[in-house]
Amino acid sequence: MRRRTLLALPVLGLAVPVLLSACSEESPVPTDEPGPAVPEGAERIGYGEDPSQFVELHRPRGASRGAVVVIHGGFWKSAYDLTLGQPLARALADQGWTAWNIEYRRVGNGGGTPETFDDVAAAIDALADVEDLDLATVVTLGHSAGGHLAVWAAGREEPRVRVTHAISQAGVLDLVMSERMGLGGGAAAALLGHVPGPDDARWDPHQQIPLDVPVWCVHGVDDEVVPLGQSEGYVVDAQAAGATAEVIRVAGDHFVVIDPDSPAWQAQLAILDSIA
Repeated sequence: MRRRTLLALPVLGLAVPVLLSACSEESPVPTDEPGPAVPEGAERIGYGEDPSQFVELHRPRGASRGAVVVIHGGFWKSAYDLTLGQPLARALADQGWTAWNIEYRRVGNGGGTPETFDDVAAAIDALADVEDLDLATVVTLGHSAGGHLAVWAAGREEPRVRVTHAISQAGVLDLVMSERMGLGGGAAAALLGHVPGPDDARWDPHQQIPLDVPVWCVHGVDDEVVPLGQSEGYVVDAQAAGATAEVIRVAGDHFVVIDPDSPAWQAQLAILDSIA
């Protein structure tokens, strides 16, 4: 998918100016709930009863290098869905990874706090029920608001499936600063149900520093939707606290990091190659 196509996707819903201002223990089961078309070669699996509680499983042709959990962005809003992650999931499977492209309840269709977080946790834990899958390596890969969820998921206590590495793609990693800057038109406050503050450490990656999981923050230097400072600030503070974290600056805007035809994606494949 070319970058110009990504910028024009109808699923983005909001106009560009608005963007700029702005565990279940049961086995997963196939679901026929309405939603985006299932990509060729993928399998849709439900992890709950809500129409948004499902994943798309993309298996590699040969042996799996590990699992990558793809978490789409969109400022946690229901106008955005997992179709944003489908090109990456296909590209990951082509590289030998088992891709687990997750959907979850968002603000506007039953999501918020804690529902969105509960769904992401349950979707990741459902990996435990996938046959013939070694979970020694589980990477979360999330874009924008999905980057926030990818790093948050890496810090869960006593999960059924442990995240071993996290890659944030232009992630919203500091909810307090996000709200001060008006990112997504107050999207962080809409997610939490109130203005983010020091009592929200349970939900805010920046307030959960340090993690014992390596974190890579891949970010376009020309990003005007989620400023580069969201990644740089997280990494500076994480490193100062003794955590393993790194900023990978790439040429391009907010969407270049989810374009599998871009050099930014090649930089992310290099990270994955360093993992397994």
